[in-house]
This record gives sequence, C-alpha cells and structure tokens, in this order.
Amino acid sequence: MRRFRQTQALTFRTMHGNLTQLQRSPRDVVRWQNAQQQLLGGQSGPALTGYRVLVRRYPAVAELWFELGNAAAGELDFAQANEAYRRALALTPRNASLLGMIGHQYQSLRQLDDARACYERAVAADPDLVDARINLAVWLEKERRLDEAWECVEACRAKHPRDDQARYFRAFLLHRQKQDAQAETELRDLIKDGPQYPYVKYAARHLLGVVLDQLGQYNEAMRWLLEAKAQVRTITDTALLEQGYDEGDRRRRELLAGLTPEMIRRWRQEAPASNECYQIAFLGGHPRSGTTLLEQILDAHPKVLAFDEPVAFSQEITSHINLSSVLGAAALTKLDTLPAARRAELRQRYVKSLLREVPGELTAQVLVDKNPSPTMSLNVWLRVFPELKVIIALRDPRDVVISCFFLNIMLNATNANFLSLERTAKHYADLMDVWLRMRELGGFDWLETRYEDVVVNLVEEGRKVTEFLGLVWHPDQSRYHETARRKVVFAPTYHDVTQPVYQRAVGRWTRYAEALAPVQAKLAPYCQAFGYAVQ
Repeated sequence: MRRFRQTQALTFRTMHGNLTQLQRSPRDVVRWQNAQQQLLGGQSGPALTGYRVLVRRYPAVAELWFELGNAAAGELDFAQANEAYRRALALTPRNASLLGMIGHQYQSLRQLDDARACYERAVAADPDLVDARINLAVWLEKERRLDEAWECVEACRAKHPRDDQARYFRAFLLHRQKQDAQAETELRDLIKDGPQYPYVKYAARHLLGVVLDQLGQYNEAMRWLLEAKAQVRTITDTALLEQGYDEGDRRRRELLAGLTPEMIRRWRQEAPASNECYQIAFLGGHPRSGTTLLEQILDAHPKVLAFDEPVAFSQEITSHINLSSVLGAAALTKLDTLPAARRAELRQRYVKSLLREVPGELTAQVLVDKNPSPTMSLNVWLRVFPELKVIIALRDPRDVVISCFFLNIMLNATNANFLSLERTAKHYADLMDVWLRMRELGGFDWLETRYEDVVVNLVEEGRKVTEFLGLVWHPDQSRYHETARRKVVFAPTYHDVTQPVYQRAVGRWTRYAEALAPVQAKLAPYCQAFGYAVQ
C-alpha cells in the first residue's frame, strides 16, 4: 500500500526551526535555495558543497542537516548521511514531522531499523498527530505485525474517530486479515461520508474494488476501480505524465531501431577484466509477471542475494548517462561510444549503491537485481554490464494487464499508464517490444521463465533458473515463503510472496473478459509471441 504522506526521495518543506539568523543573510538564503534546486535536479555533489558551508555557519538549523543528509546519500556517502540525520534529530528530538520525514529517508535507503525507530519516536513525540500514527501503522503492516498495526490505528481513531486516513487504513487491515465483508461495509460507509483527504477519496474506491474482487463481485469491482482512477485524474495532471512517457517511448524505439547485433557483440568483447567475486543478474519483465515470486525463490538460495526493486540502476547509471538529453541517432552514438573509464565508474557506483543494503561482508556468489521497469533500459544494462545474466519473467499478457490495473501505487510517468486498460495494454506492448527487440538482437545471456510454469512446478522451473545462474538448486528454495516472512519486501506484492505458491491467479483475466475486449487485439500478438493461446 502506498504511504499516505508521499515523501519523494528529495522533498523539502520549510519547517519551524531556528531559521531567524539565516534569514537575516539574503546571501545565505540564496545559497540555500541554490543547494535545494541542485539537489532536486540531481546535482547532489554541488548541493553537498553548499550545504557543508551552510551547516558550518548555522549548525543549529535542523533543516540544513536533514537536507545535507539527502545530498550525502545522493553522493553514496551513507556514513555522512546518517551523521547528518542524527544531528538533525538531536536538534529537534520532539519534532514529529521531521522524525517522519527522516523515517521516510531511511526507508528509501533501506535502513529499516532506523526507519522504524523514527516512526516510533514520532508517535512518542506527538501521540495525537494522525500522520505519525498512520506512518507507524503502515510500517508495522509491512512488517506483517498486523496486531500492532491494528492497535496503532485504533489508538488514532480513539482520538480522531472520523479521520479519513484512520478509517481507510482500518478497512485496509481488515482486508489484510481476510475480513473482506466487514472491510466492504466500512469502505462503503467511508465513501458515503465523502472523505476530504484526496488520497483517501480515491484509495477507498480502489480498495473497495479490490475487496469486491476477493468476494467474487467482479462487475462491481471493475466499476469501483474505474471510478477510483477517474478520481485520480481530477487531482493530477495525468495528461502531462502520459505525454512525457510517450515522448520517452518514442526516443527509446528510435534508439532500439538503430542497435545492431554487431554492437551487442562488440560490447561483450569490451567487457572489462574483473576481479569481482560475484555474478550480476537482472530479473525483469513486465510488472505483475511473477518477478517478485521468482526473486524470493532465488533469494532463498544461500549463494544468492536478491535485491527487491532497488534504485541503484536508475540513480547511478541511467540518470548519469542521461540519453534523454540527446536526440535520435545521437543517443545511440552516446551510448555506443561511452568511454571505458566512464563505464567502470558507473559499475562501481551501481555496486556501491546496491550493496548499501548489505550489512557486513558480502558472501553471495550471485547478485540479482529484480526490477521490472528497467527492462525498458536493457540496452543500457548491456553497455555497462555486457556479461549480465538476464532473466525475463513472462505471464499471460491479459493477466498482466488486469493485475496492473488493480495496482494502487505511487503515481509517476510510468504508473500513470495504469489508470486505464487501454494505456495499461499500451505500456505492456511498449515494454515487451523492448524485450522482443533485444531478444532478436541476441549476443548476451538470457532466459525466459513463465509464471504459469513456476506455480505448477516450482522446483522444476526454479531449478532451471537457478542453473542458468550457475548454481545448483537448494532445498530452501522450495520454502521461499518462510524466508520472505523474515524480511521486509518492498514490491507491491509483498503480502502475496509470504504465502506458499498458489495457482488461483492463473487465468484471472477471464473474469474481466468483457472489460478487456477493447484491448484484446492489442495484446493478441504478444500472446502469440510468448506462447499463450488466443481465444
């Protein structure tokens, strides 16, 4: 479930603090504003320099330390980021809003104990603050501590019985506890009362659709989903997001059209001699194709370390290469001529960012980066990591589209496509066209695996993928769900992968065949390409 107070990795708010002295210096106010803009623009290095000057002059301003921590994290200096966050907390230990913001930053850095501690301290600092209670409840649910999450929400409702967020999250917890009939009742009451909080206004409708799906009321479930997504369009400029996505897709297709098999082979030959003791693998495919299930099966192997939708690739490679800054053939030239020294630097940044989640010494032989969206940038992957092992998860395209349509995740240029079945089908085609093109070009190590095969015979399909990575199947992989229960999973399907494998999601699309009718022709070529029968 999405957080209520959405805090992007770089979000700044002017909080009440010891700002008077700084505000008396127009020059330093400008310096602060410049540092903020640099950080928001991805220029964390220059921003960090500016913040270091500011904290020397104004060491008592907690906001400066908080933002310096964000800049340090952007430069992969996690020790300095932690120290900066600690300084901010020491200056305002009872500021529940700041505690919540730092908690979100720790969460984005995958420092889970620190994130939890911040959320708990925020509640202790201001027990009456709704945001503090809800942030903690959301975190507890993600850790599958449902009883504690329930207590947290009920404590909030005792103080604020009509609060939109508390009522919504209570219904969400009922759904998690499989009490869908009661969840349905409470959601209908909440919607009838007309929630004022924008997120709850559409999220309650969305969740009601999910609940009705579980109750077998498929037609009404679709109606509520459509109404929820219509609500989103009233509060967000989704047309602008779609326009940005479509422009990116056009550029991507131009670049892919210019790629040749000879380029891919040459990239492989240019792979640097490496003394790395591990193999890097990429697990991609379209969202909701079973990538999280497969990731957990692989991660249960003692010689595999699988990463759950990390940001290392997007933050340390695609954002630094920035192919969107050039047009047409120039983008392919920029990628093709990327100097060896630059590629080596990007590899180092990527690995350093990825391993920030790993405490202690690395012992794994295979590092698996599971992240569906970067499948769009598979050509960039292969330029920087030509020795990459690529695993693509497949699932019936119609099941994928329906499953994505049921997602309620943070809105961005990609996820805005999931607001209509037509755009969801388009996104599926866009992403899988990348894979089909790269598969056609060849010249790299790849394997396809089908979700339907995994759920029918976990051991056989899991063994095939494990052996592709150069490993032998381990018995623990059959008990992947037991391992998953002992950790926090960040993917939207975090709840599902803590259960033994099941087959009830196979053929789910047939329940929504009528709604899918307008996009069946769009999906038919992909059904054929990946071996799914077209009815």
